[in-house]
Amino acid sequence: MLQGKTLFITGASRGIGLAIALRAARDGANIVIAAKTTEPNPKLPGTIHSAAAEIERAGGAALPLQVDIRNEAAVQRAVELASTRFGGIDILVNNASAISLTGTLATPMKRFDLMFGVNVRGTYACSQACLPHLIASAAAGRTPHILTLAPPINLRPHWFKQHVAYTMAKYGMSMCVIGMAEEFRDAGVAVNALWPRTIIATSALAMIPGIADRLDNCRRPEILADAAHAILSRDGPQATGNFYIDEDVLAQDGVTDLTPYAVKPGAPLLPDIFLD
Repeated sequence: MLQGKTLFITGASRGIGLAIALRAARDGANIVIAAKTTEPNPKLPGTIHSAAAEIERAGGAALPLQVDIRNEAAVQRAVELASTRFGGIDILVNNASAISLTGTLATPMKRFDLMFGVNVRGTYACSQACLPHLIASAAAGRTPHILTLAPPINLRPHWFKQHVAYTMAKYGMSMCVIGMAEEFRDAGVAVNALWPRTIIATSALAMIPGIADRLDNCRRPEILADAAHAILSRDGPQATGNFYIDEDVLAQDGVTDLTPYAVKPGAPLLPDIFLD
């Protein structure tokens, strides 16, 4: 249970981030929505304000903050506001991510910089800013956690060939998990990763050519939300440095019928990238 705990979630205005926020809100958690969108976009629905309204309807307390996680000062300011409002931070969910499944010649440097800025720099900056509060949470016996939406590092050339820039950017997030798990193990801060076995249907994914017409072959974000909730709610000493897969986490809790998570039950599922 996450009642009374404070979660700082990046990219929580829609999709997977919002699903994780809503699941925590049902426990009565405090949710900091750290995202960029403040005005509705017809192509990409969801703002920090609409997310806050959903979170509060679900039973949580929400603090919507417009944050570009590439901006160090903006991140620090958001963390300070969150700590002031809720008395600390117990959990950081590094969910925000930029994607471009393009080859080297088809990836403009502007897009390259966006992916590295959001995925690598953003993950590092948010972790760095939240860690003093997470260490304080550990000292208070509140089992703090950094959970990052990142894949296990798979060095097969196959996973680099088609989209080397995106692969490097996602693996940068993964390396943050590996390094910080060891660095802060003795401080009592658990650092883990979570990744889906199958592709997850989100509004952002629907904008990617070649995938948009295959959303029926995906699962809904709620599978990651339930897996994240299971990881973050475990009692006792926190495991750290793990790369969890959503299906495996749920199986450990006895959930083996994953049909309800399918966009179209019975349709064949698309496996996510980076998993053999």
